[in-house]
Amino acid sequence: MTVCAYKKECLFGGIESGVMRLNEYGEIVASEWMRSAEIRLEIECGEFVVMPNHFHGIVHIVAAYGNTPISQDEQQEIYCHKKSVLPYAATSPSRNLGAMVRGFKGAASRRINQIRNTPSAPVWQRNYYEHVIRDNEDCNRIAEYFVNNPQRWLEDSLHPETMKFSLYNR
Repeated sequence: MTVCAYKKECLFGGIESGVMRLNEYGEIVASEWMRSAEIRLEIECGEFVVMPNHFHGIVHIVAAYGNTPISQDEQQEIYCHKKSVLPYAATSPSRNLGAMVRGFKGAASRRINQIRNTPSAPVWQRNYYEHVIRDNEDCNRIAEYFVNNPQRWLEDSLHPETMKFSLYNR
């Protein structure tokens, strides 16, 4: 999954020599991501990266609603990155990927806004991007993309200079 900062503002830190340097807000995003798996027993948080103005993360679905183990066939559905709903979404709307993302974004927003003393200011853009990762090869490719994302920041479509350039070319 991918979520973007409100108005794609570089809010979470900066890139120095190809390395993401998290500021206080970026540290909050990273800690809330890790806390997501502690709160929701049906998921594990996989590879992730906090970028200056967005966040990428892999969600591993490890159990259905009520922590009932999922079948071998459902194992192909355990990796989520863009375009999917958790396999048990029909069982509980509060335990689908959208609910997980809302909880993550909401918790990070509350903590960041508490520090900024801006109680209801938006931190994130609405919605998120998702993609079903079909197999381990796909998962490894996406995880590698996350790891290398800071090194490619200048070419990233969400880099502020790239965004300005693309607006002029519309």
